[in-house]
Amino acid sequence: MIVTQLDLADVLKRSDLDPALQKIAGKVKNSQRITDDECLLLFQKGELGFVGALANHIAARLHNGKVYFNRNFHIEPTNVCVFTCNFCSYSRQYKHRDEGWEMSMEQMMDMVRRYDGQPVTEVHIVGGVHPKMNLEFFCELLSRIHAHRPDLHLKGFTAVELDYMFRKAKLSVEEGLQKMKEAGLQSLPGGGAEIFHPDVRNEICADKVDADGWLDIHGTAHRLGMHTNATMLYGHIEQYEHRVDHMSRLRALQDETKGFNCFIPLKFRNKDNDMSHVPESSIIEDLRLYAIARIYMDNVRNLKAYWPMLGRQTAQLTLSFGVNDLDGTIDDTTKIYTMAGSEEQTPAMSTEELCDMISAVGRTPVERDTLYNELKVYDQEPA
Repeated sequence: MIVTQLDLADVLKRSDLDPALQKIAGKVKNSQRITDDECLLLFQKGELGFVGALANHIAARLHNGKVYFNRNFHIEPTNVCVFTCNFCSYSRQYKHRDEGWEMSMEQMMDMVRRYDGQPVTEVHIVGGVHPKMNLEFFCELLSRIHAHRPDLHLKGFTAVELDYMFRKAKLSVEEGLQKMKEAGLQSLPGGGAEIFHPDVRNEICADKVDADGWLDIHGTAHRLGMHTNATMLYGHIEQYEHRVDHMSRLRALQDETKGFNCFIPLKFRNKDNDMSHVPESSIIEDLRLYAIARIYMDNVRNLKAYWPMLGRQTAQLTLSFGVNDLDGTIDDTTKIYTMAGSEEQTPAMSTEELCDMISAVGRTPVERDTLYNELKVYDQEPA
């Protein structure tokens, strides 16, 4: 796929442009916030080249051509889950747990030990909601990992997992998060957000924590000094209005707390789930979504394309549409998207491969830690 990249100056010179779109381009030039209605207009009328030019301008201003990644690995304790999300290809219901996996404490610690002496900086812990893997179990896991390797950043547990754990332990959100923080948890991933609007959420994941609950957990984490990520599952039954509503709620919380590290749009995959009849979004729509997210989410500095889910080629394309982060080397430790039919069936990439992919589109690869502190800037090969 060949993408012609316009720049903002070209856009502003166009005489045939809808005046409302021209106004949005002017706002981008002047670093002004666009409204919800203007965001909706971009989804309705913004051509790929137009939104790409605006998003690319913003990314260049914020990051000056740098694209971030980190060295991480994933622990997925179980895919057994008490919830039944229609879009999920990963989980197995608790009553069918013999079809899934449940890792013991020692098996998870063995995974951590595998990386002894290796320069990984983060472990990402996310899985299904298993009724026997409770708050005490995971606090012990966190404490043991932290004791074994204090330099490893512990990022873990979606708001869905945390909500279930805290309710079962009869603790408030603040009490539960404080307990996990004391055990070693340092930040939260952004999973479980899906789409906040109840019209969609009630159809695709009615039985798990709602939008207010998700936002409360992340907001509380921010107030306790923990950074988190934010996601949005797109490309299924949601409409443009639902995407805007979702991002608007995230932007409002970020205005209040400034605790989100990055925003991560997640592409719906339709393999082996109860929504297999829903077609997946096109690459063009994927790129438009990333670009519009970059334009609208003006207070979240980093926009991430999760390459194991999108595939390497599409993830590389997103770097011309506002994206400045490709997550990590992953090292073949995640099954969540491979089970859903993602492009990457063996999601491992060496640092060299990741840097080559970034450099090939004229960007500068930068290794970061979880909180976006720069660890190493890789020299870009001459074009």
